[in-house]
Amino acid sequence: MIRVHEILSNLAVRWALIGCALLCAIILFGSVGGWWSPQRLTQDRMAAAFLQVNGPHPGFRLNHAKGVCVTGWFDSTGEAIAVSKAAVFQVGKVPVVGRFSLAGGMPFQVDKPTAVRALALQFRPAGAQEWRTGTLNIPVFAVNSARGFYDQLLATAPDPKTGKPDPAKMTAFLGAHPETAKALSIITKRSISSGFFDSTFNGLNAFRFVNSAGASVPVRWSFLPIASLPTEPIPQSTPADENYLFDALVAQIKRHPLQWRLMITVAEPDDPTDDATRPWPNERRQIDAGTVTIDQVASEDGSSCTGINFDPLVLPNGIEASDDPLLSARSSVYARSFTIRAGQVHEKPPSAVDRRAVQSGTTP
Repeated sequence: MIRVHEILSNLAVRWALIGCALLCAIILFGSVGGWWSPQRLTQDRMAAAFLQVNGPHPGFRLNHAKGVCVTGWFDSTGEAIAVSKAAVFQVGKVPVVGRFSLAGGMPFQVDKPTAVRALALQFRPAGAQEWRTGTLNIPVFAVNSARGFYDQLLATAPDPKTGKPDPAKMTAFLGAHPETAKALSIITKRSISSGFFDSTFNGLNAFRFVNSAGASVPVRWSFLPIASLPTEPIPQSTPADENYLFDALVAQIKRHPLQWRLMITVAEPDDPTDDATRPWPNERRQIDAGTVTIDQVASEDGSSCTGINFDPLVLPNGIEASDDPLLSARSSVYARSFTIRAGQVHEKPPSAVDRRAVQSGTTP
């Protein structure tokens, strides 16, 4: 009788432990899903905000929806080895896969000179950890937190009656986010180049480089164009064409490779690493890490970059995340965007810059 009682007691304890484990799992998933805190930002809420602003576009990325794939290589100078032990900075060539795009979730938006342009790259050194990075042709980011980005998205959502954003909502947003107002004053003063080929692309978040001795320094990086205009005129390269930025890019790459110099900016102790809306002084130390050469372009309809999630936290040994809160937020939303579009691959229409457009060197 005592033995039966012990068995029942043990079973009761085990079931209690299992019940506690299940309860903890439910609480955890509920927390991640935002069940217990309706105002908590989640992947799904951020994705819903993109859809609210841009509408559904099956098979396309939630942000930077309009783009093309490119490939090429990176020639390292070896100068960055002093601050980072990442294999990508060893002297030699590293293959790269990239994507040029426009900011926003509209895959068929009309190209405009003021549209924010982006360059995302995946560095793939042989037998070593890869590095992924996304950069923009603006000097600072417009927000410094996931909440700020979410609020900005909702503030720019079109009014159902007018089809345009409500100015009152944007005014209220800027009043609640003075950091964005300051950042926009910097962004609007920037000089705007004629196309992708002569744009400077900046990594706006701070990271940390770690060298072989374990020393760590905060850094940001930029891709500076080594621009050389072709001798022959580029067809359909004026704002009159709705795809004129991509027209010119495709035609230029088909005629000769395009190049950018990777420059690493090293911060001083008082430079902010947790706020992408604040620039670092121009006189900061810079390191010429090497040259990115792009010599092939393809439509992203089933090409090299199509399946790549350019997650900013895919980092090799020698590059680490800083305390910038946008990094984890970007990583989370990128993952959600990838999952959504992967499930819609059979619903996706041809991209604005489709295969025929790339083959002919012009867009329809």
